[in-house]
Amino acid sequence: MKNPIYSAKFISGDPKWAPVSPYFKKCFALKGEVKRAKLSISALGVFEAFINGERVGRDYMTPGWTNYKKRVLYLEYDVTEMLGCDNELLVGVGHGWFASRGGFIDTKEGMYGSYPALILALEIEYSGGGHELILSDESFDVARSPVLFSGIYDGETFDARITPEFSEKARVYDYDHSTLFPFDGTPTREIETVGVKEVIFTPKGECVLDFGQEITGNIQFVIKGSEAGRVVSIDCAEILDKDGNFYRDNYRTALSRITYTTKEGWQTYKAHYTFFGFRYLRLNDWCEEVRPENFTAIVMHSDMERTAFFKCSNEKINKLYSNIIWGQRDNFLDIPTDCPQRDERLGWTGDAQVFARTASINYDTEKFYTKWLRDAMSEQFEDGGLPYVIPDALRKDCKNGAAWSDFACVIPWELYMAYGNKALLREHLPLMKKWVNYVYNCPGKKYLWQNGKHFGDWLGLDAPAGSYRGSTNEELIASAYFYLCTTLLTKALDALGMKSDRYRNMAKRIKSNYLKTYVKRGRLISDTQTAHVLTLHFGLVDGEPALRESLAKRLVGLIEENGYALTTGFVGTPHLLDTLTEIGRSDLAYKLLLREEYPGWLFSVKMGATTIWEHWDGMREDGSVWSTDMNSFNHYAYGSVASWFYGTILGIRPTAPKYESFDLCPIPCRELGSAKARINTRSGDITSAWAYEGEFVRYDFTVPEGSVATVKLIDGKEERLGGGSYVRWTRAAD
Repeated sequence: MKNPIYSAKFISGDPKWAPVSPYFKKCFALKGEVKRAKLSISALGVFEAFINGERVGRDYMTPGWTNYKKRVLYLEYDVTEMLGCDNELLVGVGHGWFASRGGFIDTKEGMYGSYPALILALEIEYSGGGHELILSDESFDVARSPVLFSGIYDGETFDARITPEFSEKARVYDYDHSTLFPFDGTPTREIETVGVKEVIFTPKGECVLDFGQEITGNIQFVIKGSEAGRVVSIDCAEILDKDGNFYRDNYRTALSRITYTTKEGWQTYKAHYTFFGFRYLRLNDWCEEVRPENFTAIVMHSDMERTAFFKCSNEKINKLYSNIIWGQRDNFLDIPTDCPQRDERLGWTGDAQVFARTASINYDTEKFYTKWLRDAMSEQFEDGGLPYVIPDALRKDCKNGAAWSDFACVIPWELYMAYGNKALLREHLPLMKKWVNYVYNCPGKKYLWQNGKHFGDWLGLDAPAGSYRGSTNEELIASAYFYLCTTLLTKALDALGMKSDRYRNMAKRIKSNYLKTYVKRGRLISDTQTAHVLTLHFGLVDGEPALRESLAKRLVGLIEENGYALTTGFVGTPHLLDTLTEIGRSDLAYKLLLREEYPGWLFSVKMGATTIWEHWDGMREDGSVWSTDMNSFNHYAYGSVASWFYGTILGIRPTAPKYESFDLCPIPCRELGSAKARINTRSGDITSAWAYEGEFVRYDFTVPEGSVATVKLIDGKEERLGGGSYVRWTRAAD
């Protein structure tokens, strides 16, 4: 049965009210005892709904960010217990992603429209029989709300003195109802709160609150208005500068500010229609004594189930792991954003692609990514090409980048391996096929990808002066990913019992042409760490043992020549430690992981980071910052290393979807002392732990019932284990 929301009208207030957010109100009396009542609701923008003063649901920033031209999601709430004899339905609608400016994107009005709108249907079923249906239409009253401005990037302005006057009727907002779909994502919710850790008075005389942890979410404060009309404001920042002053230049044009006008008496406020990324808050023109207990940071993100945990005896590695988890939480707010604070916050596909495996171990991301991939399918061009960001807010010639648009094959496959859902894999298959066919049909030499606008090894440390792109040949990267995607598509077709010969043969030809084009006299034409990592890790020299050994030796040489430091960027780094492990150099992988000097994962830990940085040296040793134009301190891409924690440190590696079979091949390290991990899979809990005990290493494993684990320990012994708990020992390696 079709939801009655399709019979409702999109309604709005007077567009001349912009940027003020509207309130919509409908009063009604019940005609008898209610058996069941359901509210279906959505908005072009974001909404908050109240029945008789009580908030409907626990969700925030709803209905989320989608390709509004093709997908507007509606949510359903059971409101049976909220109704009384006489009722008031009140809904506030903010501009949200629909009508906010586009951050650094040049949009004169909103990203999709200039003013928000509401649509809803309230179904009431009476105990004695009969139904009633309340649909949004011109009968709803509408008023200006106290929210004078709300925007994704610029924050919110609120005047507590304003009492809405419902003196006008709503207007019909002409919008295509075929865009309405049931909500299919993971709702954004308030997850936890963080208190003020320190009140700081900076050298410049600023009053700054430090919450001790960078978060994404909301700000709540309590204030006493000794008189109405006092205006205070709060600004957000990730860091303090080297002198200890409030620093927000890296937010670029994002104002990220709350401006609040007081009424008389005690009052509590938090923003209604936006979110912030911050660790520090600066109080501007605060009109009373600053009491830490009056301020709360509210952590908000998509309400995913945590499914993995890791801990070792090295506290710096534990802090790195904590930073990775926080980076995912902070950037998984309805879509996978690159960063949550500056004038960007976009669904960059490259970041999502490299982090997908880690993300889907840390949390249950099946619904989260499914919603996002459905938007991707709605954004895919007729020729199979794909934008760099989903939803496609850039809307320029920003499409078809290697390692970015390749998410189309990588993420569906990672979801299938994590959760074993063939129905979803089948749903995503057109996305995968159309993308591989697009690359195949690109001009240039067949079975290679030798054109296009690419980001290369973004932020690679071997980049030429003045460039963000590393030195790795961009066509080599593109062709390597072409091979990877074709291989994954072949696997997907095989898993679904469908014909795959065409793509299997295509992959063989890509590999052959790759070796002919990019390998000369036994060496890669692009002599970089990333080129070697992709060639080895993606299997482009499988079946060529002499060449594989030669390239493996050269990769090690490149790292040693650079002082045992990486030079890889966004493309090479996620696969670097896995590649070193695959070539038998886990010792070198550990050396890179444990490096505390720049560049290395523990450098940011040493510098006090609480999330993952965009740049290895976002902040330098002396406290100075790398740059203001592109310098986020909350970017999760380099946090992809956590999949190596699970897969190598503890050795949990799936060999079949949803871990029905998996390897247990941990590689201990004395610098860690001990380590343990638990992954809650669709097949059950898997645990792996090891600890040094004198000259020996003790291993503790748990295999879920119905699964089979192949144990491969450092002494070379191998065995297959069914469901149960096990203890094993080996002599410690030198």
